[in-house]
Amino acid sequence: MPVETQATVREMIVRTPSVRSFRVVPDDEAPFQAGQWLMVAPSADPALKKPLSISSAPTEKGYLEFTKKLTTSDFSSALSALKPGDRIRIRYPQGRFVFNGDVPKIAFLSGGIGITPIRSICRDLTDRGAKTDIVLLYGNNSIDEIAFRDDFESMRSRNPALKVVHVLRTAPADWPGYGGFITDTIVRTEIPDYRERRFYLCGPPPMVDALKKVLTEPLALPEEQIVTEGFAGYN
Repeated sequence: MPVETQATVREMIVRTPSVRSFRVVPDDEAPFQAGQWLMVAPSADPALKKPLSISSAPTEKGYLEFTKKLTTSDFSSALSALKPGDRIRIRYPQGRFVFNGDVPKIAFLSGGIGITPIRSICRDLTDRGAKTDIVLLYGNNSIDEIAFRDDFESMRSRNPALKVVHVLRTAPADWPGYGGFITDTIVRTEIPDYRERRFYLCGPPPMVDALKKVLTEPLALPEEQIVTEGFAGYN
């Protein structure tokens, strides 16, 4: 059952020019699974609350981390105003976008801030030394907007079973990776054994729908092989 509790802000971490991670220490800790989310209320205004994925892994002790792309909304403004020592209200854990280790091979398709629960799952598997074969295709508009880029590089150095492929909508001339969007051609090239994998899709609902269409139409994967998480509110 989810726990509703207060938490103390410990620190804020800049991930990209527009993305921030917030590490908080809950008064009442609750066990959670990598990939779950929490409800965050950063101010006394009861209207200002949103569900955000937990971007930290259960293996990272002493804090919970959630990550948000900051906009001009009132909710983002309230988050931006937080300082170490401030108190917020949270309710967690919630959600079923989790991996229980029941299949040997998985793949993640994601874009932008949809990477947050995926980062949690990949970090958890890496820290625990799991042998799960993982491929991540991660789409962003530009290099500067790749959240957790250094973090995933660190994970790759420790986890030979983790493969990360970046796809940039606006790619510089010297970019060694893919440009444009995640397509069935990229999936076939980077995940030739895609029929043997469970796919996890995470991001804004239109992007998730488009990626699901890529998997179910040209690649003809059954829907039972696909797990989705759509973030409707980015403000």
